[in-house]
Amino acid sequence: MPNDIKLISGTSHEAFTRKIGEHLGIPLTETEIIRFGNENIMFQCKENVRESDVFVVQTSCSPLSDYIVELLIIIDALKHASARRITAVLPYFFYARSDKKDRPRISVTARLMADLLETAGVHRVLTMNLHSPQVAGFFRIPVDQLNATPMVCDTLRDKASLSNSVLVASDVSEAKDVREYANRLDLPIAIVDKRRVDDAERALAVGLIGDVNGKNALLVDDEIASGGTMLEAARFLREHGAQQIEAAAVHPVLSGRANERITDSPIERLVVTDSIPIDPKVISDKIEVVSVAHLFADAIKAIHSGYSVSTLFK
Repeated sequence: MPNDIKLISGTSHEAFTRKIGEHLGIPLTETEIIRFGNENIMFQCKENVRESDVFVVQTSCSPLSDYIVELLIIIDALKHASARRITAVLPYFFYARSDKKDRPRISVTARLMADLLETAGVHRVLTMNLHSPQVAGFFRIPVDQLNATPMVCDTLRDKASLSNSVLVASDVSEAKDVREYANRLDLPIAIVDKRRVDDAERALAVGLIGDVNGKNALLVDDEIASGGTMLEAARFLREHGAQQIEAAAVHPVLSGRANERITDSPIERLVVTDSIPIDPKVISDKIEVVSVAHLFADAIKAIHSGYSVSTLFK
């Protein structure tokens, strides 16, 4: 039917897309994706999408470049199939950390991703907790940025004793973001002064602003990749007298030996969302996953119906 919702999943996180569909009460649109021996990708939509409101879900995870090209091919196919509107649903935005030119002769790749999506034919983007909010300004089309922080705070509040706790930014650059956690949980703030040694994601904590001695520390960050920054901060907090250390990160990149390192770290619990798939065979017992599928489902419903998405932030 004209103007109906079509929900299409890329191959990066199909389980998450199915959860969104369950909350919306609609099935996934039937599609076929084939990878040929020469590594070319073919996408075919098996259903009519003419004049439909189409939402394509694809997140940033390994193999990243394959998933980017796959998304662009899906969007191009839907554009030429006369979809009325195409929304790219990107729980974790591609190249989110490459958002500035902080050294000579490098690409601001997050802006390049915006250009590629627009050229492919996307009409709007729905994402969550961008590494830097200004990334939305790279687009000339509407961008809705969802916020998982309230859900993460609710999880921390439900199972953690906050009476003797302090929120800790694992990096000076995260101090601004940790303020939202502090406002919601009504907790004081401390900041770890960390210096990055090289591009291998190794970080060294050299100072602490604030007091954690004898207190429970809640480390927060927008994402955890190799775990270098957060785990170094946890070690540093333990040396400075923190009793119990818990952590939260919206996007669980968990690259390399991150799961193993978290298991062996002083962190007792790490709260993350399901914006990125985590292999159940290797996930650390310390990791607690909070699903944000219903948040995306509510946003999709609001976008389709013309209602305000900002009300979801409350």
